Amino acid sequence: MRVAVARETREGETRVAMVPELVAKLSALGHEVLVEPGAGAGALHTDEAYAAAGAVLTDDPYSDAELVCSVQPLPRDLARRLASGTVTVSFLPTAAELDLVRDYRDLGVTALAMELVPRISRAQSMDALSSQSLVSGYRCAVVCAGLLRRFLPLNMTAAGTVPPAEVVVLGAGVAGLQAIATARRLGAVVKAYDVRAAAAEEIRSMGAQAIELDLPTLDGAGGYAREMTEERAALQRELLAPYVAAADGLITTAAVPGRTAPMLVTRGMVEAMSAGSVVVDLAADSGGNVEGSVPGEVVRVGRAQVWGGRNVPAQMPEPASRLYAQNVLNLVALLSGDAGSLSLDWDDEIIAGACVTHDGVVRHEPTARLLDAPDPEGGLA
Repeated sequence: MRVAVARETREGETRVAMVPELVAKLSALGHEVLVEPGAGAGALHTDEAYAAAGAVLTDDPYSDAELVCSVQPLPRDLARRLASGTVTVSFLPTAAELDLVRDYRDLGVTALAMELVPRISRAQSMDALSSQSLVSGYRCAVVCAGLLRRFLPLNMTAAGTVPPAEVVVLGAGVAGLQAIATARRLGAVVKAYDVRAAAAEEIRSMGAQAIELDLPTLDGAGGYAREMTEERAALQRELLAPYVAAADGLITTAAVPGRTAPMLVTRGMVEAMSAGSVVVDLAADSGGNVEGSVPGEVVRVGRAQVWGGRNVPAQMPEPASRLYAQNVLNLVALLSGDAGSLSLDWDDEIIAGACVTHDGVVRHEPTARLLDAPDPEGGLA
């Protein structure tokens, strides 16, 4: 099977879907790896490194490719060059990419979305959401430490004692736990909250204090939290307000793919923080956990600086690409038949769950419903 590695073209995207060190593993599966020149430049991988690993550098890796790997969805003009039966592997936020989904459907392209890989034990090695959240959580803690104009750890000196900074983390998924662990390693006193019951023990296992609000838990499917009512959200914000006000650094990480991020912290809560405080909103890209945060910018709210995350994994492209490439490799291995042929087993819940389009049909039901819904101007969306 000929596997093409795309050069990312979306603004701010520095990652690459395959790194040189894993090219040989793809080749060992019987695949020929075709790499677009410059594909790895943003992640500090040279064309020469790909060639040395056995990849073929070509300006047009798509025409003859049977499988195309990318991080972001392919541009529509490139997607339209794909032959019927081609498989694409990428992140594919379908609600924002309905036109591309239509193109894939009409072209007979099989589109697999990395964010739709089921969260089951057998699929953990393909879970790109988790691998990229790991990078994001680390990055958030480092950003918080960099923006704070004080030490994170306790320091005892002959000139006196410098108390540790207090960091509050809201959301204890993969990103939140990594933020907690990193802030703790840097010496901060960390407190954290999550709406899921199981999260409290995970927070404590990282050496942080679990914030207890005496509210009903919101455990949902797939390890995610269920959406909360506005009444509960308002009560939660009221109970969290004193913890936010006392924090030197606040990191928010609550997000669910395909949904708007919940508003956890109001502008008034941020305005109650002390001078020099820092707020890091990882979810700014998807609506924001913090009122007033702006993706890709640092804004001032009250006396605090508020950093809005924008494509945060791409801010650490080398480790993010290596982890994502391993996720892709593991998925491609699942798709590989004898002698490197393409094998799509629709009885496999991983392949079936990740599939958006195949053979002219939109197989992902929520996306199919969006496509069938009438738009405000009449007709279909």
